[in-house]
Amino acid sequence: MDVLVTGAGGFIGSVLAETLLRENKASSITLADVVEPAAPASSKPTLRCVKADLTSQKACDSLLTKELTHVFLLHGIMSGAAEADLELGIKVNLDATRKILDTLRRVNLGVKVIFTSTTAVYGPPPSPGYPLTEANAPSPGSSYGAQKLISEILLNDYSRRGLLDGRIVRLPTVLVRPGKPTGAASSFASGIFREPLNGEKSVLPVSKDLSVWICSPRTVVKNLIHARDLATEAFRDGSRVVNLPGITVSIHEMLAALKATGGKAALDLIEEKRDGPTEKIVESWPAKYDTAKARRLGFVEDGTLANTLKEYIEDYGTRMR
Repeated sequence: MDVLVTGAGGFIGSVLAETLLRENKASSITLADVVEPAAPASSKPTLRCVKADLTSQKACDSLLTKELTHVFLLHGIMSGAAEADLELGIKVNLDATRKILDTLRRVNLGVKVIFTSTTAVYGPPPSPGYPLTEANAPSPGSSYGAQKLISEILLNDYSRRGLLDGRIVRLPTVLVRPGKPTGAASSFASGIFREPLNGEKSVLPVSKDLSVWICSPRTVVKNLIHARDLATEAFRDGSRVVNLPGITVSIHEMLAALKATGGKAALDLIEEKRDGPTEKIVESWPAKYDTAKARRLGFVEDGTLANTLKEYIEDYGTRMR
């Protein structure tokens, strides 16, 4: 197994890299990002970390070789940043992805490509609480969702033609992410846990009545590995798209979970300050899904919000007293 991970400097990319190293199945793992990714603590001689601007055809030609067996496409400009800078979003989320797919189909016919898409490809549901499936027509409410949807369609068609073997997984909002806030409109969802649990203030930019579709990092990475291992024949319905499992939680429920975990002291560190652009993007995302297809294909269900917070503290700790 010869694996490439793009966007490997990001949080999910780094957790995926650690998982790939632990399972010890790959003869070679390449981690690539626009800034050279840090090597995991469990690094092995089979691992290499590469600085690569994948908007460049030269970089694509260098990285995308015939030896690759699996390519995880995790790179991207996140939702809020892609909305703020249309040209950059198109360049990274769409043009670079097409360069990668077109290079792969020329040099490595039929290679497995695991593409991380987003539930932001959907617009608002037909009615509040309506559970969407892969059969519902996407209608993105953001440029990020539109760019991801175009890439989905291209990879699905290349897979139909037998040029690539795509697995398109639409991720829920991943919660809780450690580190600094990202350019994602959903970044606040991690921030309202991460910062208060570290004794720092955090801004809540949306209404407490909103609900979001979330999933823990551990579950997301397990499902990326499962997508890699699925047989091509599993996609007998013709579509390579899968809405990954998650859970629906309201902001009210998230704040209650924060209080249960960190006490009133943590909750008091939340500042409610509505932000129109962020709220508009998040409001356009459906918050409930019927993931029967994912279950049929063997993807892992997520746990409770309380369990997600427990995992976060186990993995990353807290500075709350």
